[in-house]
Amino acid sequence: MRETANQFINTGWDVTVVTIAQDSWELDSGIDLTLLEQVDPRVKVIELPLSREDLETDIRRFDEARALNPAKWVTELRKRQAETFPEASFGEWREALERAALDIHREHPADLLVASCVPYVNLAAAWKLWEEARVPYAVDFRDGWSIDVIDGTEAFSRDSELGRWEQKILDHAVSLWVVNDPIAEHYRARYPDFADRVRVVRNGYDADSSPGHAHKPDLDAGLTFGYLGTVNFTATHLETVLDAWRAAREREPMLANARFEVRGHIGNGAGRGATRHAEILKEAEADGVHFGGPASKAEVAEIYARWDAMVLILIGGRFVTSGKVYEYMATGLPIVSAHVVEHDASNVLRGHPLWTGAVGLDVEAMTDAFVRAAHLAVDTSDEAHAEAMAHADQYTRESLMTVAVRELVDRLSADQPERVSLKDASTLPEKSIVTGGPAS
Repeated sequence: MRETANQFINTGWDVTVVTIAQDSWELDSGIDLTLLEQVDPRVKVIELPLSREDLETDIRRFDEARALNPAKWVTELRKRQAETFPEASFGEWREALERAALDIHREHPADLLVASCVPYVNLAAAWKLWEEARVPYAVDFRDGWSIDVIDGTEAFSRDSELGRWEQKILDHAVSLWVVNDPIAEHYRARYPDFADRVRVVRNGYDADSSPGHAHKPDLDAGLTFGYLGTVNFTATHLETVLDAWRAAREREPMLANARFEVRGHIGNGAGRGATRHAEILKEAEADGVHFGGPASKAEVAEIYARWDAMVLILIGGRFVTSGKVYEYMATGLPIVSAHVVEHDASNVLRGHPLWTGAVGLDVEAMTDAFVRAAHLAVDTSDEAHAEAMAHADQYTRESLMTVAVRELVDRLSADQPERVSLKDASTLPEKSIVTGGPAS
């Protein structure tokens, strides 16, 4: 979303971002304030006083009903939230989001609203502005709403309340952005009349996240493998990866003194850092496993520069890509895949010269992958390293979003002939875009 806003600024548009307060993000998943430094200063950010009641951990703020029966309180909260908009945790935000969109439009008329999900209640604001003022809108689902990208199944039927909302929204949307081809295929098949408006806009990576130089491992100090990303996979998945790591260290002399560093958030809300995953990582310290906690965006390139190989641990299958796969490729380091074979990340990695291949979640096959990655880390030439980095060049976030925003504006111009085409950007009047989603 940061790059989306920046690219609209670059095309001559005014941009207003509607989001929630920073302390609300902190309560939920945590925030990385270094990302805000990369937001163009011309972007106007409006923070709404919205937060998730269920994530409050200060018991002094609990009412009597919650204090006496917290489980019942949460159940009743979910029901109440869904009465306004069919989305647990966020449904009650609808009125505030709608009002914010209308207020912004009255003050400075908008030409386009981009609704970024999740939460999907952002769509209500897009619909309200369309109903009241016929302001065109585009939808950025990233993953998708009517498909469970983890299980690869339909999330809800077309005749459900959720289905009717999705149909209504997409019937009038200028465009729909999703992150990969399998999700795009789902929407094109589900809404054939809308098929030509479905656009694959991959996540990509920020160029400044890449170490950008050839890497020379130090065998005496020990090879270092790394995982950087949210720990959102199951405890069993993590145990499988660590079992393979342990077996590889026992088998391969080059890995005898190797380290496996894990960086990222574990859990959310009150459960952050206090999960079975944290216990598993602690228990694995004897095997050279070290958990270093979350990392800020400003640290990423430096962290990658210290590592000798990457471990890509991902949930889901063919409908999941992940944003990290692009960043991992851009390190130019060997990559061990710790995900199912039929995963969209496999499609992205195909052709990467230092990828050990999709071997699934079999401990023995993954053990072989760790061993192979160790040899690649030591034996790879500077030329092969450069080739690996070049494979990722096509996925820089700036280049991907430049094209996506350009196409969206062109489509808007085609659908709304009275609007100025991007080709005439030098004569563009002031315009504004209201985009739902985190400013960071």
